[in-house]
Amino acid sequence: MILAIDVGNTRIKAVVFEGDTILGSFVFEKERLQGNVQKIIADFPLVVTLVVSSVGEVEMQAFRKFENRLKVHFVSHEDVFPFVNNYGTPKTLGIDRMVLAAGATLLYPGQNRLVIDAGTCVTYDFVDEHNVYQGGAISPGLRLRYESMHHYTAKLPLLTLKSPETFIGKSTASSMHSGVVNGLVYEIDGFIEEYKAVYPKIIIILTGGDADFLAKRLKNTIFANSNFLLESLNQTFQYTINND
Repeated sequence: MILAIDVGNTRIKAVVFEGDTILGSFVFEKERLQGNVQKIIADFPLVVTLVVSSVGEVEMQAFRKFENRLKVHFVSHEDVFPFVNNYGTPKTLGIDRMVLAAGATLLYPGQNRLVIDAGTCVTYDFVDEHNVYQGGAISPGLRLRYESMHHYTAKLPLLTLKSPETFIGKSTASSMHSGVVNGLVYEIDGFIEEYKAVYPKIIIILTGGDADFLAKRLKNTIFANSNFLLESLNQTFQYTINND
């Protein structure tokens, strides 16, 4: 069994895999890393490998404490990936984006793929049908949009996510909800249309913490999978050990 973990900006997501089957899924705060990982491996004693992506130095040292119990693998730029990296600055490409691109490459062979990860930031990553990673885009996610309007203006309040009733805001709050939610929906649909104009046959994968909220508001056909990064992490690790 494999325990796959992705360390986000504020939270940690973890999934226990047996092959490609998900046996358990967990989300917890960074501050509770040690205790939660200990509980997971106690509940799943057949876990032998811990695969981790997107770690800072603090988290890396915390995960190393499990090396007496598990084989710990940190996904890095030195791993073997199933695509050619055509990014202009390949070493600056985030590991999470590389893992998403790898998952799309392995799960949808021979197709153009666009992975949209809607989290703290929204990332767009495109791998063409020849398995070449071409690049993408990064923009603020829903929470960052609310926070930036509050922090960088004098009077706008800090709101939490709410679905706008209409695109025409009738108050400051409803105008902000419309701008944040509809603005991001229009952005995502706009990006998809741009890609489809150049690559008519393209697979669109939407993932991340806000994937389910956004999916039902998009006009384009997509595959929404909030666990896609962790599934991709599992697939990437299997590919790495088979091709290293």
